Amino acid sequence: MGNVGNGGFHLGISLVFLKEQHINTDTYKKALESNVQMTGTNVDFILEGINKYLLSLAKEQIRIAFEQAEKEVSDLHQRTCEGIKTAKLNGKQIGRIKGNKYVTKKEIAAKEIILKNSKDFNGTNTDSEVIKIAGISRNSYYKYKAELKAAAGS
Repeated sequence: MGNVGNGGFHLGISLVFLKEQHINTDTYKKALESNVQMTGTNVDFILEGINKYLLSLAKEQIRIAFEQAEKEVSDLHQRTCEGIKTAKLNGKQIGRIKGNKYVTKKEIAAKEIILKNSKDFNGTNTDSEVIKIAGISRNSYYKYKAELKAAAGS
């Protein structure tokens, strides 16, 4: 986080946090713009130090905000993990039951199209033509076709 002012910042790219307004890149930009004006005298050495301090302060605030956000995400992951473990211990089913097959409406419709159109069954179309007609992926097509053949053979 040491080089907040580098990269897209000088290209006019702004980073905006909807819930953490104080760390928007505008904060950093304001720190850059609110530099104390130089006087052309020896006092400028002090003023330069103040400007560097203000810039450093803005960088630090942004870095702290990012660390806080990372901690919140990490905590959320931890709580989710603990919640899942607790649910499993209490006998709750997490995710799909292994080995169960879920049939979707799209799969039923695609299989009807395959049976009606594919040369391997009652149709006159090639595999690639049926894939287009059914509007499914190549992998799904061959999986469904294999299932239909297995069902027909049994």
